Amino acid sequence: MAKLYKSGEDYLETILILHLKDNYVRAVDIAHEMDVSKPSVSRAMGILRDGGFISIAADGNITLTETGSEVAERIYERHLVLTQWLTDIGVSPDVAAADACKLEHDISMESFACLKEHLRQSHPNIRLEKS
Repeated sequence: MAKLYKSGEDYLETILILHLKDNYVRAVDIAHEMDVSKPSVSRAMGILRDGGFISIAADGNITLTETGSEVAERIYERHLVLTQWLTDIGVSPDVAAADACKLEHDISMESFACLKEHLRQSHPNIRLEKS
């Protein structure tokens, strides 16, 4: 498996989010969602395809492979949990979401697991997984 950097993780997370909204994901949808140029998306999709993280159908539909889906779901879960935690401690929702995007790539597995468990204990009815 190819080394994946923050930007690659962001693209995979965006593909997952778009796929959850609508089963069909195109490069133009990704460019619009991430506010990046179509050439940037094209280059990233080539890298992700070559790394085995996505498949691109002849009609342009982009789907996550099993490996890509695992990475995207891990990052998205971190985003949701970190956003919840930050809003719980008083950070505004917009700032919490932006900061979660930064933190989701760097937090250790151990710290994330402990933070997630803390949130579960302090909010027994909370749903931390993707909806």
